[in-house]
Amino acid sequence: MRYMFLIYSKETPEGPSPEERARLLQAHSAVLLDATSKGVLCGADPLQPTATATTVRMRDGQAIITDGPFAETKEQLGGYYIIECPDLDDAIGWAKRIPTLCKGDPGCIEIRPLINIVRPV
Repeated sequence: MRYMFLIYSKETPEGPSPEERARLLQAHSAVLLDATSKGVLCGADPLQPTATATTVRMRDGQAIITDGPFAETKEQLGGYYIIECPDLDDAIGWAKRIPTLCKGDPGCIEIRPLINIVRPV
């Protein structure tokens, strides 16, 4: 089963220090290399800051476009991984390895199974 790992962390205007950024990059690289070598990585990407987000809401058949993320929260969605896992326990093991960035608070990883659909060729 494929699982999506939604990576939430606190976004700050100044961003991480160069040292913290390097540490995070190294930690993510280690997880990605291991997942790739085991053949379970299906995809992973960081997201641009929430200031670049656009939200589309439909109301009465009309699209309402607003700048910014879907909801105001203490933590922001920063990126994702998609990993093929035999079960939730294995997915949790991978999620424990993914670094998050929150000043004072740990971020969180939301694990969601993906629905397998038949895609047209």
